[in-house]
Amino acid sequence: MKSPYKDMKNYKTVLPAADIAVLVVYFLLILAVGLWSMWKTKRSTVNGYFLAGKNMTWWPVGTSLFASNVGSGHFIGLAGSGAAAGIGPVAYEWNGMLMVLVLGWFFLPIYIASGVTTMPEYLQRRFGGKRIQIFIAILYLFIYIFTKISVDMYAGAVFIQQALGWDIYLAVVLLLVITAFYTVAGGLAAVIYTDAAQTLVMLMGALTLMGFSFTEVGGWQAVFDRYSSAIPSIRPPNTTCGIPREDAFHLFRDPLTSDLPWPGVLLGMSIPSMWYWCSDQVIVQRSLAAKNLLHAKGGSLLAAYLKVLPFFMMLLPGMISRILYPDEVACADPEACKKVCGNSVGCSDIAYAKLVMELLPSGLRGLMMAVLLAALMSSLTSIFNSSSTLFTMDLWRHMRRASEWELMIVGRVFVLVLVVVSVLWIPLVQASQGGQLFIYIQSISIYLQPPVSVVFLMGCFWKRTNEKGAFWGLVLGLLVGLVRMILDFIYPVPQCYETDSRPDVIKYVHYLYFSIILSLFTLTVVVCISLTAEKPTEEQVSLAHTSLSDTIHSQYRLKLQTTFLKAVHTTHSAPCRRPSKWLSFITSWICGPKTFFYLGITYAWKHLPQISKGLTLLVHCLNEIFH
Repeated sequence: MKSPYKDMKNYKTVLPAADIAVLVVYFLLILAVGLWSMWKTKRSTVNGYFLAGKNMTWWPVGTSLFASNVGSGHFIGLAGSGAAAGIGPVAYEWNGMLMVLVLGWFFLPIYIASGVTTMPEYLQRRFGGKRIQIFIAILYLFIYIFTKISVDMYAGAVFIQQALGWDIYLAVVLLLVITAFYTVAGGLAAVIYTDAAQTLVMLMGALTLMGFSFTEVGGWQAVFDRYSSAIPSIRPPNTTCGIPREDAFHLFRDPLTSDLPWPGVLLGMSIPSMWYWCSDQVIVQRSLAAKNLLHAKGGSLLAAYLKVLPFFMMLLPGMISRILYPDEVACADPEACKKVCGNSVGCSDIAYAKLVMELLPSGLRGLMMAVLLAALMSSLTSIFNSSSTLFTMDLWRHMRRASEWELMIVGRVFVLVLVVVSVLWIPLVQASQGGQLFIYIQSISIYLQPPVSVVFLMGCFWKRTNEKGAFWGLVLGLLVGLVRMILDFIYPVPQCYETDSRPDVIKYVHYLYFSIILSLFTLTVVVCISLTAEKPTEEQVSLAHTSLSDTIHSQYRLKLQTTFLKAVHTTHSAPCRRPSKWLSFITSWICGPKTFFYLGITYAWKHLPQISKGLTLLVHCLNEIFH
């Protein structure tokens, strides 16, 4: 008898002409938008490159916030979570709706009044000294490189291998190169405008698949009736493996025995969510690019409305995928799962890709491929640009007295370094099929983000917080989080057919509850040390939220910004100068004058034979490497 399971690892797809045409049109559209933004915006100053000249209106800011948040990890991970656990994981999305509004109404006024570009820069001005700023900047770069990039690479790998059958190395390298091109060339303006275009593509494609999914399953009532019976035909006997949760349609679940206890959802989830929406450089940088506070708030409001959609576009289709394909998406037997997706733990992460390949006709399938590629590239551009800003503004400026031209060069070169690191990370991503890397990403977030959130919150809203209290609260909180993270790696969560022999502190303290405990511990350290150390200066207190309307403190803020600019920001706002005759082409690209377009055309025409030979050799080398 033939096995009902496909060997997905050997699954290959020959794309029809209609799908290829949609993909080509998509890439041409994104490149055109990126080139247009390069032409339109001023990129020859630090503000022009890193903050899009502070001239963005509310709608590109809002769509960029949404596109930066909803990466390919959402399409793969959130749909997989819906297939495995029901509607509970949508709490992460709806919590973000509240936090993005908190950013616009409470934290953005602090950023704007302080005149900062990054959150670590704000902490440096608020507390004085450099160790907190440098420590957090390095921590953020670590999180970006080894969690955000990796989770997008993981999700992209799942889609490429399970749905398309493409070679992962060739496909991901191509995406990284295209993404890095308009990130390096256009700065934040190119990223925001392409995010706006890709948001439109994502919404069109995801809503289309949602319609096909509901039509196939028979509507919302059919989802409610059939999800509880979506059980695979092969599963371990005398276990609950493969059986849907009884509370699958509950958002607030049992505080002791559930996978998402309601106290943890309300409190423990909000703390890392505040880190992401109110202090993460990827989000803050887009809001600071708005032309004024009113447009920044409008962008936050638009992003909050858009955050309603992932429940309908991603999570519910994941549940429908389990209903339609229980033997594959909900597989519970280790051998069966190995045949389906190459991982013995489970295959819920293939839920979205399965719908794309099974339900959509030719042409629309190409649109959904473009949607997932848009999500991947949008998230990567956000990480590349924000990481470049952190490295340049928070680290490089303190290492040497850099001119504005040098900062522009360093920011672009660092993006290329991130591309190389991402490519080197691909083998680990490929070896982590089945969601283990995704679980690793969530652990990193829970154990590293709460201490940063608490320190930032105390600096904004408690005037007595000083540098010593903030620094030691940050360091000790991160150490406690690392201890729990290491214990989780030593004692992993057992499978449903295994006995749970973990220590009680790991078994019974849910990670969301640990987020609350870690936050309270960090808060205690910050308060105790701040009360025993010297008081902060009036200039530093002036940057707290409670001092924004105080005229005297406004004068202190102006004094602090002037002192900071003289001591650290030793750059000039004049456009870049070409360093030499031989580098005129490169510096024209970096400085961003419109003559770059004509220089490029002239150079390409004069060296057309050499370029043709080079491209031919490159294609030959890639064929030798990947085939």
